[in-house]
Order: sequence, then structure tokens, then C-alpha cells
Amino acid sequence: MRGIALALLLMAAPAFSQEAPLGASTCLGCHSPVRADAAIPSLRGRDAAEVATAMREFREGTRPATLMDRLAKGFSEAETQAIAAWITR
Repeated sequence: MRGIALALLLMAAPAFSQEAPLGASTCLGCHSPVRADAAIPSLRGRDAAEVATAMREFREGTRPATLMDRLAKGFSEAETQAIAAWITR
């Protein structure tokens, strides 16, 4: 079953097969490009600037979060920019 899920993920998001910046692949654990979940939105189709802004707001504590605020604090602004560019391809 996991093999099928992985195959679907790779077919649905060929850009994700490119080498990810450090830490970026963990985003897909919750922000799946193939699973629609109202509580955890997909990042597919989002603009890189929008994602980077959200990460910055999580990091600064100006955007409400349950987990993302803590995760975002682990990334520098340069890392955030690289992750946003990769995840939105």
C-alpha cells in the first residue's frame, strides 16, 4: 500500500523529485500534494512568496499555529526562501 501511495505522490508532483533543500521534504508529511485536508492545506499551486511569508509569520509568532510556529523557527530566512521555491514548483 505504501508503494502505491509513493507512486501516486511522485506522479502527482514530478517537481518534488528534484533534490530538496535541507528540511523541505518534511513539509510533504503534512502538506501532501495529493491529499486534500481542510486542517492542513496543500501547498500545491501556491506562490513561493506566499509560502515564505507564511513561514516568516509563523517564525515571528504573528500567525496563529499549533505546530508550524515551532517548525518555522528552525529555519533561517535563506532556508525558508529555498524551501518555498522548492515546495511550490
